[in-house]
Formats: sequence, C-alpha cells, structure tokens
Amino acid sequence: MNKQINSIRGMHDYFSEDLDIWNKLKKIFKQVLNSYSYEEINLPILEKTEIFQRAIGDVTDIIEKEMYSFYDKKGNSLTLRPEGTVGCVRSIIQNNLLYKKKLKFWYLGPMFRYERPQKGRYRQFYQLGVEVFGLKTIDIDLEIILLTNRLWKILGIDLHLMLEINSIGSQLDRIRYQKELVLFLEKNKSFLDEESKKRLYSHPFRILDSKNLNVQHILKKAPLLNKYINEKSLIKFNNLCKMINSYGIKYKYNPNLIRGLDYYNDTVFEWKSHRIGSQNTICAGGRYDSLVQDLGGIKTSAIGFAIGIERLVLLMKSLNIFSIQTEQINIYIIFIGEENKIHAINLSEEIRDIYPHLKIFVSFSNCSLSKKIKHAVESLSRIVILIGSNEIKKKCYLIKELSTQKEFYLIKNELMLKINNIFKK
Repeated sequence: MNKQINSIRGMHDYFSEDLDIWNKLKKIFKQVLNSYSYEEINLPILEKTEIFQRAIGDVTDIIEKEMYSFYDKKGNSLTLRPEGTVGCVRSIIQNNLLYKKKLKFWYLGPMFRYERPQKGRYRQFYQLGVEVFGLKTIDIDLEIILLTNRLWKILGIDLHLMLEINSIGSQLDRIRYQKELVLFLEKNKSFLDEESKKRLYSHPFRILDSKNLNVQHILKKAPLLNKYINEKSLIKFNNLCKMINSYGIKYKYNPNLIRGLDYYNDTVFEWKSHRIGSQNTICAGGRYDSLVQDLGGIKTSAIGFAIGIERLVLLMKSLNIFSIQTEQINIYIIFIGEENKIHAINLSEEIRDIYPHLKIFVSFSNCSLSKKIKHAVESLSRIVILIGSNEIKKKCYLIKELSTQKEFYLIKNELMLKINNIFKK
C-alpha cells in the first residue's frame, strides 16, 4: 500500500468555505484602505537572506530558528519571507520611491516561519501589511490606530479587541534598559523556566512576553523600560495616548510590550482578543524610523502594521460573523435525457452572456433526478431549470424556485426576465 501524501506540517489547504470569508475580508480591506489613500502593491515571496539578517537582527528567534532559507544553483542564500516590512522597504529603495510624496502602501500574501504549529500559528500564514514612509509626526501613528479601529467596527469585532500600546524609545534607550534587565534576571535566574534561560543573553526582551506564570510573577519586580526612555519619546507617546483617548478608543498601556523585531522604535502596539486562545494577537505594528537607512536608503521615518488573516478568521468564526451561508450556485440546470444535454449547455452559455455575475451549474452526472434536486438544495441554489423532451417540444423551460417550491413554465424571453427579477442587484 502506497504511503499517503500529506501537506507539509503547519501548511494548510483552504477551500471555498474559508475563501468566501477571505474574499469578503479583502473587499473590506480594499474599501477602508482606499478611503485612507493607501496603494496596493505585490511583493516577491523570496528575498535575499541578508536583508532579513540586517533588518531583523542576528540574535532574534526569527533569524536563529524560524526562517526557511536555502541556496539557489548559484550559491545565493534566499529566504521565504518571514514578514513583509523588510521586502517593502527593499522595494521602495530599489524602485527610487523615497522621493515621492505619497508613500502609503498595503499588501496581502503568505509569510513563512518554521514554528511549532498550533491554533492561530502556522508555518505558512497570511498577513495584510500596511506601511507608511516619510511622516515623522505622531499624526500618522494616530491615523494607523484610527484605520485599524475602523476596520474592526466594519467587521463587527471592535467590542472583542483591546488595543495595547507602548513606547520603546530609541535603540540607545533599549541598550541601556537591556543591561539593567539582564542584571535583574541573572539575580532571579533560578526562578526562570528553561526557555527564558536560553533567551537571557540572546534576546532578553522576549522573556517579558513569557506565558510562564512564575516568570510573570518575577517580572512584576523587574525594571521598566519607561524609566530609560528619552524625554522626547515620552512626550510624543503621552500626546499620542491623549489623541487616541479623544477619539473614544479604549486602550491599555502595556510597559512590557516590546515587539520581537529589532528594527522598531518609539510607538509599538498590538490588538488582542481573549476569544482565540494563547495566540491572541490579531494585529501588531509600530514605528521603524531607522530601517530604511539601515537597508541602504536615505533617512526616512516609517510606521506600519500587519494583520494575521488566519487569526482574524478564527475570531470572526467564534463570533459567527459571515456565518450566513451564501449561494454556492445561483442557477442549477438539469437536463433529462442525453439528447437534451446540448440544449442545457446552450442555455447556460446564453445566461452567462447576459448575467456574467451569476454562478451557473449544469449537472452532467448520471444520478437520479431526485439526487440532482437534493444537490441543488444543498448548494443553496435559488432556482432549478429542468430541460426534458416535453419542454423542448413546447419551446419552454420548467423553472422551480427552491425557497417557495413554486414552479413555472416559461419561454426563453420570459425566463431571462425572471432571472433578472430574482437576481437583480
């Protein structure tokens, strides 16, 4: 017996039930982002490994453990993108876009990380990414928060998300803080779990996000980053919080929120929901004012965020949003007798010519009429058209409305008008 072929662990197939939700989400994403004047871009899935090493930091978990990297035939090290910001920055530098006035972009696509798969965390996952370049003031930080909040309201999930926000200051501030944090953790090393001990010197900030209750208890006495942040960053952050508050957006100040990527500075934020388990961050982002310069461009302020599509869908399913079944087929055509097949095909083509937005299905199976009707019902079809020899002789079609069980005999012109009345938008 041949061994069953399976997909790679942590990489999933998606079918129409999920894709219907994804397509609705993308339509809403486009609507909201267009209203804020963001332009859609498509970026390569593969990038040179070195740009992630330069941008994300050599000692982060992503670089050390999670990247899918390999050598091509010429010996170049390439990587399946673990996130989208770095590729977007590379793109605007390469295409000389830094001198444009309008630098607001969004993209949607797969990312790849070699993580332990669990609910809400996959090795191939999809993100909506949004990036803004060239704006220094906190007005754009506010716009990003307003934009995401508007998305949640339109999706009907705003009451189930909490904004957590922090300022992590400059890179110099974090270097000073890291020294004090490591000294504190060293004194309490015996209370740390094994994972935290491994991160103590390579990435101590990740310990702040530990789910271990003992570690969290110790951290209550740990030094706080806000004590090491420069005054200018603190003033900007306090002003941003006041602006967010003035728009009635509830938020939680989280002094331990430090994003896991080295390129962030000042504002960082996450939108979280308690409804989807431990992997509860739906959206995350922040400022990265030095990244463009670090990758070879001119000094450029920047901010962005990413939404995890799978986690967003998990949340929406838990709330039964988009749960109303949609018609998989609008019109289901059944022919009775092989000699009438050509009439069914011709009719389906004529309907598609006039109503290209409709989903037309011609049943070619050899099963019984009752089974075909049952399939039409299961497919949530609105109407069934039956074509038999009697109908062909009379030059008409038998129309059955599945919701009302009403039946009509209609000639072709009447049928087209009936379709228009039923499916008019």
